[in-house]
Amino acid sequence: MLAKRSFAGSAKLATPVRASPRTVAGRQSRSRTVTVEARKVALLGAAGGIGQPLALLLKMNKLVTELSLYDVANVAGVAADLSHCNTPVKVSAYTGDAELAAGLKGADLVVIPAGVPRKPGMTRDDLFNTNAGIVKTLIEAVGKNAPQAVIAIITNPVNSTVPIAAETLKSLGVYDPKKVIGVSTLDIVRANTFVAEAKGLDVKDVDVPVIGGHAGVTILPLLSQTTPPVTFTEAEKKILTEKIQNAGTVVVEAKAGKGSATLSMAYAAARMSESILLGLNGEPNIYECAYVQSDVVPDVPYFASKILLGPQGVSKITGLGELDAFEKASFDTMLAELKGSIKKGIEFVKNPPAPASSS
Repeated sequence: MLAKRSFAGSAKLATPVRASPRTVAGRQSRSRTVTVEARKVALLGAAGGIGQPLALLLKMNKLVTELSLYDVANVAGVAADLSHCNTPVKVSAYTGDAELAAGLKGADLVVIPAGVPRKPGMTRDDLFNTNAGIVKTLIEAVGKNAPQAVIAIITNPVNSTVPIAAETLKSLGVYDPKKVIGVSTLDIVRANTFVAEAKGLDVKDVDVPVIGGHAGVTILPLLSQTTPPVTFTEAEKKILTEKIQNAGTVVVEAKAGKGSATLSMAYAAARMSESILLGLNGEPNIYECAYVQSDVVPDVPYFASKILLGPQGVSKITGLGELDAFEKASFDTMLAELKGSIKKGIEFVKNPPAPASSS
């Protein structure tokens, strides 16, 4: 089967950190075709605010041959609706714990947006108590039924849910750090958009590496490494960095309790999913920023930076490149919070909280 890339500006040749992600042969090409294998994608949380638009985008992706949709309820209708779209992707639905294993069997990629969304006044960390348990349960099922799959974790707080996934898979004896990826792509999508708007550039040509984590001050856009090179005053750097860090909160408040960043997150997750699938198919030079197990920063076992995707998942983790003074200061500021979130995720698995009393 032949497949064309689904996203404009999606795959750029990248060797240095400042290079743009997801391109081949240095120039963007929407016409180049690549031969792909049959790929099954399982989407866990497919009936939710992120899950539904993400399911649609995956149904449109020619790298996907089978799309398995799972949720605790209401997913059969989503699958029926999607099945009417005239693309060759086969869609199936699985509802509840009893059907989860069947939905995961044979999956090459498992994408997890399941969980409760943020509401006004909530931080990503406020979601921990509910979403941590959801991720742990789903990852246990993945480890038992699709241990070979690459896992893309969207569920917040990603800074903690990725360590939860890793520790859960370790307990099952099936952990492979190359196959557990925290999706921080929305931070890059936002950074590219905001920089393009600020500098009057074509957004498809802009790439801003974003490192650290995926919450608040742990999101650190490396504006000094933007492609194409641009310059900012110190005041502009501060304003733009905070805009990128707080963009999710802006959406939550704008939706006034009716949801969080669902459409942009679905777009970003679809982009990341496509990159992972291209890597699995052996397409060279597929780079994205993502939150993964890493030794790039001493004593910080999980960190977001630019990674090379390949046939086994993460093939290479790049360094950070040269940070300017503003970025170095922001980097130092974020480390304590990021370390705390990682520790919280690890402890959740190693020392699980006592069940809530029913009295």
